[in-house]
Amino acid sequence: MKKILVAGAAASLMFAAASANAISVNGEVGEHYTHLGVGFGTTSPGLALSGEWTHNDDDGDVAGLGLGYNIPLGPFMATIGGKGLYTNPKDGDEGYAAALGGGLQLPVAKIFSLYGEYYYSPDSLSSGIGSYTEANAGVRLTAIPLVTVSVGYRYMSMDGKDGNRDNVVADGAYLGGAINF
Repeated sequence: MKKILVAGAAASLMFAAASANAISVNGEVGEHYTHLGVGFGTTSPGLALSGEWTHNDDDGDVAGLGLGYNIPLGPFMATIGGKGLYTNPKDGDEGYAAALGGGLQLPVAKIFSLYGEYYYSPDSLSSGIGSYTEANAGVRLTAIPLVTVSVGYRYMSMDGKDGNRDNVVADGAYLGGAINF
Protein backbone atom coordinates (compact mmCIF):
# COMPACT_ATOMS: atom_id res chain seq x y z
CA MET A 1 0.00 0.00 0.00
CA LYS A 2 2.85 2.35 0.86
CA LYS A 3 4.41 1.83 -2.59
CA ILE A 4 1.11 2.71 -4.29
CA LEU A 5 0.83 5.93 -2.25
CA VAL A 6 4.43 6.93 -3.07
CA ALA A 7 3.86 6.17 -6.78
CA GLY A 8 0.62 8.16 -6.75
CA ALA A 9 2.28 11.14 -5.07
CA ALA A 10 5.16 11.07 -7.59
CA ALA A 11 2.72 10.90 -10.51
CA SER A 12 0.70 13.80 -9.06
CA LEU A 13 3.84 15.94 -8.77
CA MET A 14 4.82 15.11 -12.37
CA PHE A 15 1.40 16.06 -13.69
CA ALA A 16 1.31 19.23 -11.59
CA ALA A 17 4.71 20.26 -12.96
CA ALA A 18 3.66 19.37 -16.49
CA SER A 19 0.34 21.22 -16.23
CA ALA A 20 2.18 24.50 -15.71
CA ASN A 21 3.69 24.12 -19.18
CA ALA A 22 2.09 24.11 -22.61
CA ILE A 23 0.06 21.13 -23.77
CA SER A 24 0.18 20.01 -27.40
CA VAL A 25 -1.71 17.40 -29.39
CA ASN A 26 -0.09 16.38 -32.66
CA GLY A 27 -0.44 14.05 -35.61
CA GLU A 28 1.69 13.04 -38.57
CA VAL A 29 0.86 11.19 -41.76
CA GLY A 30 3.53 9.45 -43.79
CA GLU A 31 3.19 7.26 -46.87
CA HIS A 32 2.94 4.00 -44.89
CA TYR A 33 2.41 5.09 -41.29
CA THR A 34 0.43 7.30 -38.92
CA HIS A 35 1.79 8.88 -35.75
CA LEU A 36 -0.28 10.52 -32.98
CA GLY A 37 1.05 12.19 -29.85
CA VAL A 38 0.42 14.42 -26.89
CA GLY A 39 2.99 16.46 -25.00
CA PHE A 40 3.14 18.41 -21.74
CA GLY A 41 5.95 20.97 -21.56
CA THR A 42 7.78 19.67 -24.63
CA THR A 43 8.57 23.16 -25.97
CA SER A 44 9.51 24.95 -22.75
CA PRO A 45 12.43 24.56 -20.30
CA GLY A 46 11.99 22.01 -17.53
CA LEU A 47 10.16 18.73 -17.17
CA ALA A 48 8.48 17.29 -20.28
CA LEU A 49 6.03 14.39 -20.49
CA SER A 50 4.85 12.85 -23.75
CA GLY A 51 2.70 10.03 -25.07
CA GLU A 52 2.67 8.62 -28.59
CA TRP A 53 1.31 5.91 -30.85
CA THR A 54 2.60 4.93 -34.30
CA HIS A 55 0.84 2.46 -36.62
CA ASN A 56 1.93 0.74 -39.81
CA ASP A 57 -0.41 -1.83 -41.46
CA ASP A 58 2.53 -3.95 -42.67
CA ASP A 59 4.89 -3.72 -39.69
CA GLY A 60 2.87 -3.21 -36.49
CA ASP A 61 2.48 -0.66 -33.72
CA VAL A 62 4.58 1.18 -31.15
CA ALA A 63 3.07 3.08 -28.22
CA GLY A 64 5.02 4.89 -25.56
CA LEU A 65 5.31 7.28 -22.66
CA GLY A 66 8.29 9.61 -22.49
CA LEU A 67 9.82 11.63 -19.69
CA GLY A 68 12.49 14.21 -20.41
CA TYR A 69 14.10 17.36 -19.19
CA ASN A 70 14.43 20.39 -21.51
CA ILE A 71 17.59 22.46 -21.06
CA PRO A 72 18.01 25.86 -22.80
CA LEU A 73 21.49 26.11 -24.36
CA GLY A 74 21.75 29.53 -25.97
CA PRO A 75 19.44 29.46 -28.98
CA PHE A 76 19.01 25.67 -28.70
CA MET A 77 16.65 23.70 -26.48
CA ALA A 78 18.19 20.32 -25.68
CA THR A 79 16.15 17.44 -24.30
CA ILE A 80 17.50 14.39 -22.50
CA GLY A 81 15.28 11.57 -21.37
CA GLY A 82 13.80 8.20 -21.99
CA LYS A 83 10.72 6.39 -23.22
CA GLY A 84 8.90 3.32 -22.04
CA LEU A 85 7.55 1.64 -25.17
CA TYR A 86 5.03 -1.09 -25.90
CA THR A 87 6.02 -2.85 -29.11
CA ASN A 88 3.71 -4.98 -31.24
CA PRO A 89 5.56 -5.97 -34.44
CA LYS A 90 3.57 -7.57 -37.25
CA ASP A 91 6.06 -10.47 -37.38
CA GLY A 92 7.20 -11.20 -33.85
CA ASP A 93 6.18 -11.13 -30.22
CA GLU A 94 4.71 -8.11 -28.51
CA GLY A 95 6.81 -6.75 -25.72
CA TYR A 96 8.43 -3.63 -24.38
CA ALA A 97 11.52 -1.47 -24.75
CA ALA A 98 13.13 1.18 -22.57
CA ALA A 99 14.76 3.69 -24.92
CA LEU A 100 17.17 6.45 -23.94
CA GLY A 101 17.97 9.51 -26.03
CA GLY A 102 17.11 13.12 -26.58
CA GLY A 103 16.68 15.90 -29.05
CA LEU A 104 17.43 19.46 -30.12
CA GLN A 105 15.19 22.36 -31.14
CA LEU A 106 16.57 25.46 -32.84
CA PRO A 107 14.48 28.52 -33.74
CA VAL A 108 15.64 29.68 -37.19
CA ALA A 109 13.33 32.64 -37.66
CA LYS A 110 10.38 34.02 -35.75
CA ILE A 111 7.98 31.41 -37.15
CA PHE A 112 10.35 28.57 -38.18
CA SER A 113 12.29 26.07 -36.09
CA LEU A 114 14.41 23.00 -36.81
CA TYR A 115 14.13 19.92 -34.62
CA GLY A 116 15.57 16.47 -34.31
CA GLU A 117 15.55 13.57 -31.86
CA TYR A 118 17.03 10.10 -31.47
CA TYR A 119 16.14 7.24 -29.08
CA TYR A 120 17.64 3.76 -28.85
CA SER A 121 16.94 0.64 -26.82
CA PRO A 122 19.46 -2.22 -26.96
CA ASP A 123 18.45 -5.87 -26.78
CA SER A 124 19.17 -5.87 -23.03
CA LEU A 125 16.43 -3.24 -22.45
CA SER A 126 13.91 -4.82 -24.84
CA SER A 127 11.55 -7.78 -24.69
CA GLY A 128 10.02 -9.52 -27.71
CA ILE A 129 12.31 -7.61 -30.11
CA GLY A 130 16.07 -7.41 -30.56
CA SER A 131 16.52 -3.65 -30.33
CA TYR A 132 14.57 -0.48 -31.05
CA THR A 133 15.70 2.63 -32.95
CA GLU A 134 13.81 5.90 -33.46
CA ALA A 135 14.92 9.08 -35.24
CA ASN A 136 12.92 12.13 -36.24
CA ALA A 137 13.95 15.44 -37.85
CA GLY A 138 12.18 18.29 -39.56
CA VAL A 139 11.03 21.90 -39.80
CA ARG A 140 8.13 23.49 -37.89
CA LEU A 141 6.11 26.51 -38.95
CA THR A 142 4.24 28.34 -36.18
CA ALA A 143 2.39 31.25 -37.82
CA ILE A 144 0.02 31.55 -34.84
CA PRO A 145 0.84 30.18 -31.36
CA LEU A 146 -2.10 27.75 -31.32
CA VAL A 147 -1.25 25.88 -34.55
CA THR A 148 1.99 24.32 -35.74
CA VAL A 149 2.60 22.66 -39.11
CA SER A 150 5.61 20.40 -39.55
CA VAL A 151 7.38 18.62 -42.39
CA GLY A 152 9.96 16.02 -41.55
CA TYR A 153 11.34 12.51 -41.74
CA ARG A 154 10.68 9.74 -39.21
CA TYR A 155 12.43 6.38 -38.84
CA MET A 156 11.30 3.72 -36.35
CA SER A 157 12.49 0.12 -36.42
CA MET A 158 12.24 -2.99 -34.28
CA ASP A 159 14.93 -5.59 -34.94
CA GLY A 160 13.60 -9.13 -35.11
CA LYS A 161 14.35 -11.69 -32.43
CA ASP A 162 14.22 -15.50 -32.39
CA GLY A 163 14.15 -15.76 -36.21
CA ASN A 164 11.49 -13.08 -36.74
CA ARG A 165 12.02 -10.43 -39.41
CA ASP A 166 12.86 -6.79 -38.71
CA ASN A 167 9.85 -4.46 -38.66
CA VAL A 168 10.27 -0.88 -39.86
CA VAL A 169 7.21 0.94 -38.56
CA ALA A 170 8.14 4.32 -40.06
CA ASP A 171 10.68 5.20 -42.73
CA GLY A 172 9.80 8.27 -44.71
CA ALA A 173 8.72 11.85 -44.98
CA TYR A 174 5.62 13.11 -43.21
CA LEU A 175 3.31 16.09 -42.99
CA GLY A 176 2.16 16.90 -39.49
CA GLY A 177 0.29 19.36 -37.41
CA ALA A 178 -0.20 20.27 -33.77
CA ILE A 179 -2.62 22.23 -31.65
CA ASN A 180 -0.97 23.95 -28.68
CA PHE A 181 -2.81 25.01 -25.55
